[in-house]
Amino acid sequence: MEVARVEHASKVYKIGEVETHALNDASVTIASGEFTALVGPSGSGKTTLLQLIGCLDQPTSGAVFVAGKDVSRLNRNQRADMRRDTIGFVFQFFALIPTLTAFENVELPMLLGANKLSDGERRKRVTSLLESVELADRAANRPDQMSGGQQQRVAIARALASKPTFILADEPTANLDTANGKQIMDIMTRLNQETGVTFVFATHDQRVISYARRIVTMRDGRIVES
Repeated sequence: MEVARVEHASKVYKIGEVETHALNDASVTIASGEFTALVGPSGSGKTTLLQLIGCLDQPTSGAVFVAGKDVSRLNRNQRADMRRDTIGFVFQFFALIPTLTAFENVELPMLLGANKLSDGERRKRVTSLLESVELADRAANRPDQMSGGQQQRVAIARALASKPTFILADEPTANLDTANGKQIMDIMTRLNQETGVTFVFATHDQRVISYARRIVTMRDGRIVES
């Protein structure tokens, strides 16, 4: 079963008279349960493709389908609902809220989600997620009290909080040393296998690419191999 599909999508950014073709006629289908890497040099279109699949942007031409819906036809609020209910995100710079604890950062998507949980159910799920990324003992810590690797593990737990269909990760290990990067990829691999949630991650790091079960290679805004 597919969770996302991109059909002949192109994305052109225009600043003044200058046009930048970030994505050119890209087509790809992501199936349920995949652990897929988008690979290629900087400027190859990896992040742009993730943004289209993640409903963070719209294609200039072509179509993007998420959970069977053509999201390129949705308005801003509808795309926000799709992101909230269907997609989890893991960012290169962690993007945790600095004033919240690890527990509160993971809990936040549950407070915003369409399916409200009781206080007890929410506490139980947050604790379970922190345990799954080996950080139950850091629940009361704020981001500035944790290492980069620990912050990224909290970000992974947060991405899983609303039980998404798939998770998008943009260079998830780029700001981590080798040991922490390996731990992040080991955790993502295990969660993919244990929960069945689909992971799509962009990277140019050969160590990270080796974890992928499918590789989509991009160059100059085009998908050149899958």
